[in-house]
Amino acid sequence: MPVNLPLPDPTKLYPVAGVELGFAEVGVRKADRKDLLVIRLTEKASVAGVFTQNRFCAAPVLLSKDHLAAGQGIRALVINTGNANAGTGEKGLLDARAVCEAVAANLGIKASQVLPFSTGVILEPLPVDRITAGLPAAIANLKLDNWGNAAEAIMTTDTQPKAYSRKVDIAGKTITITGISKGAGMIRPNMATMLGYLATDAAVPQALLQQLVTHAANRSFNRITIDGDTSTNDSFMFIASGEVSVPGLDDASSAAFAEFRDAVTAVSIELAQAIVRDGEGATKFISVNVLGGKNDAECSAVAYAIAHSPLVKTAFFACDPNLGRLLAAIGYAGINDLDVSRVNMWLDDVWVAKNGGRNPDYQEEDGQRVMKQAEITVKVDLARGGAETTVWTCDFSYDYVRINADYRS
Repeated sequence: MPVNLPLPDPTKLYPVAGVELGFAEVGVRKADRKDLLVIRLTEKASVAGVFTQNRFCAAPVLLSKDHLAAGQGIRALVINTGNANAGTGEKGLLDARAVCEAVAANLGIKASQVLPFSTGVILEPLPVDRITAGLPAAIANLKLDNWGNAAEAIMTTDTQPKAYSRKVDIAGKTITITGISKGAGMIRPNMATMLGYLATDAAVPQALLQQLVTHAANRSFNRITIDGDTSTNDSFMFIASGEVSVPGLDDASSAAFAEFRDAVTAVSIELAQAIVRDGEGATKFISVNVLGGKNDAECSAVAYAIAHSPLVKTAFFACDPNLGRLLAAIGYAGINDLDVSRVNMWLDDVWVAKNGGRNPDYQEEDGQRVMKQAEITVKVDLARGGAETTVWTCDFSYDYVRINADYRS
């Protein structure tokens, strides 16, 4: 079961004017499940995104980048689950183009105005015929209030849909921000099998939209890890439908833009944390806060060394305060001039390591008390600067192995 992650309430997923969503069941990999999603946008919409940096990036990622760069105005997105269309070579690109052409023909737009996305098994050919045959059904149920169904339509090993929505008042205007995400394993976005789609009804220039999505990703989806694996298909897209004009959102230096950027980032963090809370087999949600670094890079290196360690993650699953594993991870994080005699570490409110060694006041029963919690914060002070960062992760359970061993069966 997910860690403290309630099911989305469809009544609290606010429609975004200018963004319609439709789904279908087409049997991409399994029968009787939502596995195809179409998102239709108005002509005024702007779209920006960040993508996986895996060199084996999927065919739809390559094509989406090309279509965004063409600058012809994106009018639709199409997402299938069950098949990643990755590691499929030239045939994969042709298949992704065929899906875009079919969407375009159904909607009366250009194929270059369609962004394709896929998620699922790698190294398998995309079942184009099933996807294109299902497009009319998905398009027939395009609705503004289909966000809940859309969240289900992009799931793979997720145990539940992930969606979040909020309204904010900026410069006298009410703005809606609604998004969905998917992912539960192969997660360490580097912008795993991670997809995220965020939409707002505000009008935002394309160049600033790209700045916004990059800012939000670096503070949300690029701060999560389940197993340290970066997928071939990671994509995080931000849609601004342009239906609400807000003074200041065309100026990155304005107070209105800063307020909007913070709201977008907050929603992105909710969607990113939902992925960790639903991590494959997860029983604990763990925040790793590293402060006192010289820069963000070394804080991140330490945080990820802890968050990626199978020994650390299995200790958390076992509720075993074998906390020397955390110190070892800090030590191999790559800070060659780290003065370990100044390092301090806490497990929630329990001061575990003091000046590089076991805190004389630390009692193992205190550590075990914290380890039994569903939510835990690890705090590390490197005592060498003013930088700070936080990474979110989960534990490794028996179910993580079972889920991934059985994934294709």
